Amino acid sequence: MNGLLRKSLTTIALLLACAGSRADVVDSLLRAFERNADLQAANRLMRIYSEADLCDPITYGNAASKDSLRMEVWYWTGEYYYARQRYQDAVKLAQRALPLLRASNNHDEEADCLNLLAISHIRLSNYDEAATYAKLCYQLDKQSGDNDRISSSLNTLAGIYMSANQPNEAEQYITKALALTDETKNPQRKAVLLGMASEVYHAMGNDQRALEYADAAYNIEEKLGREDHAKVRMAQKASVLIGLHRYREAQQLLQQVIPAFREKGNQQSLGISCNKMGMTLLSLERPAEALPYFREAAQIFRQLHDTYNELHAQKGIYESLWITSPDSARTELDRFNALKDSLYNNATAESLARFKAEFETDELRLEKQEEQQAKRRAILIGIATTLLLLVLAAVIWYAMRRRNQRQNLINQQLSADILELREKYKQLQIHYDNALITKSEGGNAQDSVKPADRELMEQIVNIINEQLSQGQADAATVAERLNMSPFQLRQRLTTLTGETPQSFIQTIRMRRARHLLDHNSELTITQIAALCGYNDTPNFTRAFKKAFGLTPSQYQEKQGHLTK
Repeated sequence: MNGLLRKSLTTIALLLACAGSRADVVDSLLRAFERNADLQAANRLMRIYSEADLCDPITYGNAASKDSLRMEVWYWTGEYYYARQRYQDAVKLAQRALPLLRASNNHDEEADCLNLLAISHIRLSNYDEAATYAKLCYQLDKQSGDNDRISSSLNTLAGIYMSANQPNEAEQYITKALALTDETKNPQRKAVLLGMASEVYHAMGNDQRALEYADAAYNIEEKLGREDHAKVRMAQKASVLIGLHRYREAQQLLQQVIPAFREKGNQQSLGISCNKMGMTLLSLERPAEALPYFREAAQIFRQLHDTYNELHAQKGIYESLWITSPDSARTELDRFNALKDSLYNNATAESLARFKAEFETDELRLEKQEEQQAKRRAILIGIATTLLLLVLAAVIWYAMRRRNQRQNLINQQLSADILELREKYKQLQIHYDNALITKSEGGNAQDSVKPADRELMEQIVNIINEQLSQGQADAATVAERLNMSPFQLRQRLTTLTGETPQSFIQTIRMRRARHLLDHNSELTITQIAALCGYNDTPNFTRAFKKAFGLTPSQYQEKQGHLTK
């Protein structure tokens, strides 16, 4: 199966391109390292893997323990052997590295090692062992909470069931993986998963959907500029085209990718593509041309110990020979049946069925655990929120209580001061300025006002001052005290002063305020405001500034300077 390895296929291509001499060097260095965990050999090996983009540059110092060196060298050499398609060697080294990785508590690298074992066993057609390692890998990745790693594990599980010819079971894993990769926004991973999804739906007979996935995977690889990966997606698309009976299109794609795989030395992809080319030619009724492709594929997979793909190649050989050489075809059929029996035995089927049941049980258990944890978190958050609100409410209540206490003390003191002031100034009368009741400037105001009108004006001023001393003044009360209607008061006052009752009251207020500021420096602005009928000092300040162009404080300051 394609797309199982977490590492980039470009890495595999680079390693395969220089497989000859470098492989000998790696084998030689590994033997040197095995003798006594040789530090120099370890660093040379890691340098080779780094140059091939298999891992980040790593250099070990003398302080590195032998177990640490063995753990890293065995694991990365296992990855190297997998990339060179030496799957049995990869399994041996990964199995040696695994206990050391577990002891180091490096769960990510432990999961990577388990994944390496899983995909290596897939290539070796050991599906029950592959499933065991894949399950352990998935559990670690699930615990990490890393959706990208989880999707990789699910992809491996899908590959196991695909190799075991159970695409319906593979579908559930690849569907979950695709959902996760949509969240992680990892285009490389998305392309790999789409390629696997194409294989899954092709195996299920849903070739139209498989074609959509194959095209989507190819478009991502092309956009990312990953040519080697794009060739793999083209090979996957060719499989789907065969299923859709579009054999000429499939042949054209395979004619492009097979030479590229040969050039890169990518035996796995080459063998798979040869199988597909053989199937295409058989479908075009050209068995003689198909036979060499099937034989090449069978030889490749026999060397790789890949029974699954060798089985398909052997089936193609048998079908290609059936018309031209029936006796030879029977021999190949026996070989095919032997492979089939070894691959799909009852033990493997039972093992995978058991694994599926265990996996689903574990998934259910994990989901219940997560649900319970979510409920516990919600309860704790609720309790914490309630306690916080209670504490906050208590703090606010205490602060308001203290504020109210302070305000009450201030109000009590202010009320006492105002009562004292009102008693002190209850005889205070701000006599009406003649300018208020005369309509003309100049002349003797006393002579221009009738005695009855002057008496009325004095009454009005006295009533307003009396009201202000009590903390309020309004036209309705003035009219009532004079036995007039508000309308009558308005007419009389407007005739005498040119002002409405409300405007006249405001004039008296302001003149009273100015008088108090001029002659009572011991009074505060708040006290003067109260004596002028204002409960709110800011309102008093705004009214005073509107009347005189200065705030009370500015007026006091100016008067002080003039006095000096």
